[in-house]
Amino acid sequence: MFKRIRRRLTMGYVGILALILILFGVIVVASFYRQVTIQQDNLLLQKAEAEASNPTGDRGRYGRIKATTDFDIAVVEVPPYGFVDEDLLLEDLLSEDPTSSSLGLPYIEMAQQAGLERRNLPETVQGPEGGVRVMNVPVYKSGEVISIMQAAQSSRAVWQTVNSLIFALVPVGLGALTLAAIGGLFMSRRAMRPVRDSFERQRTFIADASHELKTPLTLIRADAEVLSRSLGDSRRAPDNRELVEDLLGETDRMNVVLSDLLLLARLDADKLSISREPFNLASVLAETSERFTARAVAEGKRLEVRHSGKLPVRGDAARTGQILAALLDSALRFTPPGGIVIVEGRTRDKRIEATVTDTGPGIPAEHLPHIFERFYRADEQSAARTRSGGGTGLGLAIARDLARAQGGGLAAENAPDHGASFTLTLPIDT
Repeated sequence: MFKRIRRRLTMGYVGILALILILFGVIVVASFYRQVTIQQDNLLLQKAEAEASNPTGDRGRYGRIKATTDFDIAVVEVPPYGFVDEDLLLEDLLSEDPTSSSLGLPYIEMAQQAGLERRNLPETVQGPEGGVRVMNVPVYKSGEVISIMQAAQSSRAVWQTVNSLIFALVPVGLGALTLAAIGGLFMSRRAMRPVRDSFERQRTFIADASHELKTPLTLIRADAEVLSRSLGDSRRAPDNRELVEDLLGETDRMNVVLSDLLLLARLDADKLSISREPFNLASVLAETSERFTARAVAEGKRLEVRHSGKLPVRGDAARTGQILAALLDSALRFTPPGGIVIVEGRTRDKRIEATVTDTGPGIPAEHLPHIFERFYRADEQSAARTRSGGGTGLGLAIARDLARAQGGGLAAENAPDHGASFTLTLPIDT
């Protein structure tokens, strides 16, 4: 139990740190992307202004500078209102180096807008081979716009830089999560130590108290049995015998409670012997149901067993029979005369399920989440389904813990038509 709590605490630590790292990473990457984009715009602006003031000899007929890598900048000079001779443009395109690219330049409408608005206009557009960042810079002479310099660079240049940051952050984040997991296990062990010590003292007290109480209970029962046999035919024998029977009944009930408390204490301390051997669940279903057949007939109820044949599982056959006995006892107790209890075994999603369904009053919705809590007892008027262990409120809690100890589980729900349905799940034996 404490190992499971430690794992959950550690997973909580790691999950919170992972969320913080993800949020921090998103903010860092977004900020870095913005800064790189700003730097790209500045670089494009500098290149456009440099070409406007000092044109190089590498340009073609329309002042082209072409790009051969994602980090190269292509430049083109566009007339002030975007008019380009298509024949000359085609001739220039045909003469281009096939290993170079103009990144889709010129973008006429964008150049026209920059010229009309008389301002530098950065914009990201979809080029022939992906996203392209374009900077439009008007060139002035005597206060008039005489041309527009368009400088462009592939957006992949930005993303390659951003991806290098991401690739650097991921190992750091994974390393931090690993350290957090190690630190979380250490911190959870220290945090759970006082709780474990307190729980151990409580468990020891319950176990010792149960052992101490069992001895006087045994003596009380023995004395009551002797008293019952010695009453004879005295005039008060019927009344005395009834008192003795009540005494014996209450002694048995206390004995059941103490046995359940001892079993729970051993389960909590992981000291209960639970085997993990292969067995046929179908046989356990049949044997356990047969024990309750006579009771069902005597109470005017029908008990049916359904399964598809061999149900190979891995676990403890005796403890599984104990779980099924608790479920059948509860189902028969709350099924009215003329009702039916169905025990069904089946294979589902690489697991074996055994379901006990009755036609009783069902489980009130407000009590269903608490059905497996220890000592939880629902209201008398709302069908106290939690009293499956002789009315102690421990039977279902023990059944669930026994199922978990075998690597399985126990769940409860209301049947679609009427009544309650308990499903025992066990690992399949492959």
